[in-house]
Amino acid sequence: MSRDQKDSGMRRSGGGGGKMRRSKKKVCTFCMDKSGSIDYKDVNKLRKFITERGKILPRRISGACAKHQREVTGAIKRSRNIALLPFTTEQ
Repeated sequence: MSRDQKDSGMRRSGGGGGKMRRSKKKVCTFCMDKSGSIDYKDVNKLRKFITERGKILPRRISGACAKHQREVTGAIKRSRNIALLPFTTEQ
């Protein structure tokens, strides 16, 4: 049996044929607003960058650039240490 005959009988199952979606590029909100620095006391702004469970959102989800993501992370950690934001949520 030749190789072509063997491979033709084994077809991969699965969906396919769908169009690939290209998502819109997320833009850093801090770069667009030119809002200055990220303040650890601004709890409402920082809550947008943490999940319901208290985890810090990664860049690919939050859409922040690397510079501002580092600043947001530092501000969240600072505000957690002085008890403005919780480390975890109560269940």
